[in-house]
Amino acid sequence: MSSKVAIVTGASQGIGRSTAVRLAQDFDSLVLVARNREKLNETAAEVKAAGAKAIVLDLDLAESGAAQKVVDEALGAFGRIDALLNIAGAVPQIDLFDMTDEQWDKGLALKLHGARRLTVAAWPALKAASGSVVMMSGNSALFPKAPYAAVGTINAAIVALAKAFSDRGIADGVQVNSVLPGPVMTGRRQSYLEHWAPLHNMTVEEATARFPAEAGISRYGQPEEIAELMAFLVSPAAKWMTGSTLRMDGGEVKSV
Repeated sequence: MSSKVAIVTGASQGIGRSTAVRLAQDFDSLVLVARNREKLNETAAEVKAAGAKAIVLDLDLAESGAAQKVVDEALGAFGRIDALLNIAGAVPQIDLFDMTDEQWDKGLALKLHGARRLTVAAWPALKAASGSVVMMSGNSALFPKAPYAAVGTINAAIVALAKAFSDRGIADGVQVNSVLPGPVMTGRRQSYLEHWAPLHNMTVEEATARFPAEAGISRYGQPEEIAELMAFLVSPAAKWMTGSTLRMDGGEVKSV
């Protein structure tokens, strides 16, 4: 896949960072997008060590003009876009009755509208390249609960958005899928456990050990495992797969 170009958002940490490093095996050039430039530079160093080119864009995709700037920079640097991986988007895990309008709007602006705007902006280039889009959702899309209402609601919207884009993509030759990870041990999850543990009179170690059993899984997933699925979805092997929603969750979802 030499000379092909991928945009990875949320590339400064967690699944986004692991995905960027994994894609360096298959893509010649990567456009890395997130808000933290220092961490983006660390990702870029790993990408370059793996043999790919990289540019970093420290932008907030919640801002309406950021999406077009990403596309303009990608095309200016590399001349094409073959894959877009919409991974950015931290949504606060706050109870349904405690969330403010500002917190709802913040989650929607980055994860949902950021992905929507960037996909629209990149679409002409993706169409020209017969490219691929992956939208990052999460298992909470399938079982939204009051303690993390915004996460479940926005993740469900991401799945619907990906399905709508995939419908347009059939005519335009652009492949679009969504991914629903289960509990993955990222820095963000570690921070959540550090917050959650004292509220339930536990140590962080106890909380960390307890969660997989309560979720009905054997262990946490690793960002590198999700990255492998992302890489598959933008590879030639998955080219006929579009409009699909793929779970990778260690068996957390028990329904058929």
